[in-house]
Amino acid sequence: MDRNQALERVKPELTEHRFVHTIGVMETAIDLAMRYGADVKKAELAAVFHDFAKFRPKSEMKQIIIEQNLGSELLLHNEELWHAPVGAYLVEKEVGIVDSEILNAIRFHTSGRPDMTLLEKIIYVADYIEPGRHFPGVEEVRELAQKSLNEALIKAIQNTVVFLMKKKQPIYPDTFLTYNDLVKNLEVEK
Repeated sequence: MDRNQALERVKPELTEHRFVHTIGVMETAIDLAMRYGADVKKAELAAVFHDFAKFRPKSEMKQIIIEQNLGSELLLHNEELWHAPVGAYLVEKEVGIVDSEILNAIRFHTSGRPDMTLLEKIIYVADYIEPGRHFPGVEEVRELAQKSLNEALIKAIQNTVVFLMKKKQPIYPDTFLTYNDLVKNLEVEK
């Protein structure tokens, strides 16, 4: 599937604002993939489809999470997390993409996970820093992404955790595990 086919397929699933965001994520993911030596085509496709399920009804997403055993703990946390694993499932079933690297990059772009692959890190960071994003801390993460993908990811997770804590919202356990894994690995690298 080429870029135009992918964008054509995803556009009806998104609002105009989210489609513009998706293009920004795609362009950022391509840049990061080139910078860090990842498969550019896979980064492009994962970015295009990362929000495929974003606007599906919550009841449909909940049903898919239960029926496909995507993790009942998801249902105990913010519904904003649901579209990532549900999106990976739907991209495989409805679009026909079966590449596990692409599907996992979609699946973990909101929560992260320990031992993230390069492609997973790229999609997570690209979603966070795409040019249309404007919130406290994003510029610092953009700067870090030019030097170290891991440092950018750590800072993005820190910002997200602090944001959720200020709002007194629960934090998905995999996000903490991702942070711990990244910090431990960063210490080993030094």
